[in-house]
Amino acid sequence: MSKLLSEVAKERGVKNFLVSYTDLFGTMRAKLVPARAIDKMARDGAGFAGFATWLDMTPAMPDLFAVPDPASLIQLPWKREVAWLAADLYMDGKPVEQAPRGVLKSLIGKLGELGYEMRAGVECEFFLLAPDGTSIADGADKQTKSCYDQLALMRRYDVITEISEAMDELGWNPYQSDHEDANGQFEMNWEYDEALKTADRHAFFKYMVKSLAEKHGMRATFMPKPFAALTGSGCHSHVSLWRGEDNAFEDEKGELGVSDLGYRFLGGLMAHADALCALTNPTINSYKRLSAPRTVSGATWAPASVTYTGNNRTHMIRIPEGGRFEFRLADGSANPYLLQAAILCAGLDGLKTNRHPGERSDFDMYAEPHKCNGAKRLPQNLLDALRLFESSPVVKEGLGEAFVSSYAKMKHQEWQDFTRYLTDWEREQTLDC
Repeated sequence: MSKLLSEVAKERGVKNFLVSYTDLFGTMRAKLVPARAIDKMARDGAGFAGFATWLDMTPAMPDLFAVPDPASLIQLPWKREVAWLAADLYMDGKPVEQAPRGVLKSLIGKLGELGYEMRAGVECEFFLLAPDGTSIADGADKQTKSCYDQLALMRRYDVITEISEAMDELGWNPYQSDHEDANGQFEMNWEYDEALKTADRHAFFKYMVKSLAEKHGMRATFMPKPFAALTGSGCHSHVSLWRGEDNAFEDEKGELGVSDLGYRFLGGLMAHADALCALTNPTINSYKRLSAPRTVSGATWAPASVTYTGNNRTHMIRIPEGGRFEFRLADGSANPYLLQAAILCAGLDGLKTNRHPGERSDFDMYAEPHKCNGAKRLPQNLLDALRLFESSPVVKEGLGEAFVSSYAKMKHQEWQDFTRYLTDWEREQTLDC
């Protein structure tokens, strides 16, 4: 964007800007900046105390500056006098190595050196809950097989269409919305794009859904497993590499229409998915989705092992058609930037080392898991995932040792906080030991 942001504000009627960044835990942080002050912020950045957010910093450190990226500007469709800007983080004039958006941009740069661009689309699942978060908002949504329930979808017509129309106004090209597998659960899809743009939109989408749900008297959550008996919320990502306008993953002569380059990239994901679970499935709750027993609907729709297949939704990676694949591991709590960074980190290693993904698994993984031929199991909890994450040389090289160290440190603290929490289950099971 060549114009000054203050000029854009005058043209569009913007009075204030949200200068925003996403911290290590995926929480969005922002300062509200009047339009008259935005050009200085665009040059110097908005100041934050990094320790006050989920970043590996101390109160003694200098100011953290969030420098907005003008290309990311999104004018809030439900409050047009406000515009949102994704920001990159700096301290003492240098990029902050642990900043999620910066990590993704670095990997995009490495891929660009090879002459490629990664394009991605995300399938965001979420629940609409009562304001206190303890139950779904629609008391009539009780079907055992509730996926695609037309009545339940139409009872939430007002909020779903407001979100969809907002995406349409923003030029995201939304193309479908549906009631998902769990009661109270929905999914909305928009057109794929370059990885950084998709990550920015993904971050904003989560904010938009929560904001508009509140407007309609509900609470939206992207929590992976808010209800034990119901299917959890995934965040599947569709991936392809492009050279200009040519899809480098597409090959009519390739197996399932995928090129050798595509399979090498896929091989990297197969090799490192378990080590990257700490990013794609970053919460304690994430592993209640991955290791869940059969849900009320009959299936969890979540993987348990590192396998890939054709058009079959019971595996970690699905190839629905030539030219792309669907990475089904991540859940709703994934940091939008670190999700794409994890995929790129693994895929780049696959290209570099000419990895092959191994034998394709063409069977029902839920019904016949014994056929997986020794496939790696995914981590069963966050601690196991963190140990794999911080011990992987590929992860350290791809994401940067400073980022890996900071992220692992913060997540280990979260795990320790969890282990110190005394649950009702422990009392019920152990009082009479």
